Amino acid sequence: MTKPSQELLRSISDEHVLRTLMAARKLTRAELAIETGLSKPTVSESVRRLVESGLVADTGERTPGGRGKGRVGSFYSLAEDVGVALVMTIAPDGVTAECIDAYGDVAGRTHRPIASPAEVAAVLPAVAAEAVAAHHVRLCTVSAADPVDRRTGRLVHLPDSPFLVGELDPVAMLGPLLRGRVVVDNDVNWAAQAEHAALGIADFAYLFLGEGLGCAVVSDGEVRRGHSGLAGEISHLITAGPSGATPFIEVFGELGLRQNGSTAIDVARLRTADPVVLARAIGGVVMALVTLADPEVVVIGGSWGPSLLDAIRAECSRLPRQVDVVAASVASPSLTGARASALDLLRTALVTASR
Repeated sequence: MTKPSQELLRSISDEHVLRTLMAARKLTRAELAIETGLSKPTVSESVRRLVESGLVADTGERTPGGRGKGRVGSFYSLAEDVGVALVMTIAPDGVTAECIDAYGDVAGRTHRPIASPAEVAAVLPAVAAEAVAAHHVRLCTVSAADPVDRRTGRLVHLPDSPFLVGELDPVAMLGPLLRGRVVVDNDVNWAAQAEHAALGIADFAYLFLGEGLGCAVVSDGEVRRGHSGLAGEISHLITAGPSGATPFIEVFGELGLRQNGSTAIDVARLRTADPVVLARAIGGVVMALVTLADPEVVVIGGSWGPSLLDAIRAECSRLPRQVDVVAASVASPSLTGARASALDLLRTALVTASR
């Protein structure tokens, strides 16, 4: 068996030290040796290389020493200018941007309300430019309340579906402002990733019921996006409507629950509608999910879905194949999911930079 090269061994030890500092925030070289299981000379060399690369810095803090207490130890942490990840959400109520450092802390946050989708094209790069001016931004994740083409990151307008954000190409708009990657996904996929972390379940479906309708299928712990990224777009799934079998999105039209001039759902008006009729339509969607994806659990999220949980459970209890139906548990799930991915990508980028 070929022995690993010295370069590879150095790279591995540097990664161990760097990731340990990301988790612990500050440690002495002696503490790093204990936490990583590496020898003290190996840790000292890794710390030296990481300091030289600008990724790690001496904090200036010292351990008590002298008079029988042992040598004075220096505390090390990530360098202050090591960089952050930018997390952006684009929703009907506005654009939100957060800067996340490698410890997972929010280093800055901005929210800009919008009156119409037409404003996003100007607001999105403006908010991103503010973040870039204030921080060393290494990469960006974007959550959008519309379908996203997985190959290009462009937002997609499907027939008869509400276009809540508007025609947009976040990668093209944000790319020139950033040195690193721009990763775009729709809000339901990000929310499902957040629920996956909270539930610890490998196979479930996340049904989003808000102004728009969406679904994410998590199988073997991964969100299934499909060929073009449009898996889970359930608006045209045939279900039980007031007048018989009809596309899911048309149920709300037949019940008069759409916003004026749009297929987007009027949530305030919906809350006064018959929950049994709505639950019957949702039950048809759940039956399709159970038949095709075989989830362990169906998670109901969105602005109005969880309020109908009892009615949905009653409807689903009559299905030929049973499945647990639970309410979503994560606050701000789309932002939470995009934030977690940004943190993982940032830490990986720092490890890559250490090499």
